[in-house]
Amino acid sequence: MESAIIVPARLASQRFPRKLLHLVQGKPIILWTADRIKKVTPDIPLYFAVGDEELETVLTKAGYNCILTDPNLPSGTDRIAVANKEIGARHVINVQADEPLVKAKEIRILHQLLKLGDCDLATLSTPIKLADDFNNRNRVKVVCDVNGNALYFSRAPIPFSRDGLELGGGMAQLHLGLYGYTEEFLETFSALAEGFLERVEKLEQLRALENGYRIAVGEVSGGGIGIDTEADAIRFNDMIQSGTAH
Repeated sequence: MESAIIVPARLASQRFPRKLLHLVQGKPIILWTADRIKKVTPDIPLYFAVGDEELETVLTKAGYNCILTDPNLPSGTDRIAVANKEIGARHVINVQADEPLVKAKEIRILHQLLKLGDCDLATLSTPIKLADDFNNRNRVKVVCDVNGNALYFSRAPIPFSRDGLELGGGMAQLHLGLYGYTEEFLETFSALAEGFLERVEKLEQLRALENGYRIAVGEVSGGGIGIDTEADAIRFNDMIQSGTAH
């Protein structure tokens, strides 16, 4: 298989317990995400790598392909690596299960970055415009080199500006939790030990950086809504009601 989208999913969320089964307009968040992916990229095979039978039941009843994985795997990328051993896709796109407004353009950019062959994995960022996002530890930030490759990801507000940071100009970038991987990288990643920085920040992409892998970062304007907290779920519900969820 040339390409596949694999969505890692588990219920053990500390910030928002069981959020993927949280109902918005009567539908679990994970099905909002699943239906969105199917709508915007119907040409790419879609799979879910789940760590819980409850999620598997919900998804398979809705007609989606699921691979049940060990619930104790340390990260979503580990879960995808296990699933792709069965799927066998050369290029894998990871859409987060809590991204119900993912855009087709975002998935296409990741695919293009992988096809260039200059990176081991790819991800996305968008300029930060709000101070609340910059200082929010639930919003991951990324800094890049002059070639657009990631230098570091952090929950802390980076980069630190001694003279005061001007937001919206592109220097401060919000990381969007979508990834693209090569099959070879996934095979290698699953064999790597969890990294120190990964444990400290609780960010799996730091394991790749700690081991010298190149992460290409594509910049997009805006970005979808990631549901990290119950307040985010309320905001998503409000967007649906107001007709701005597109």
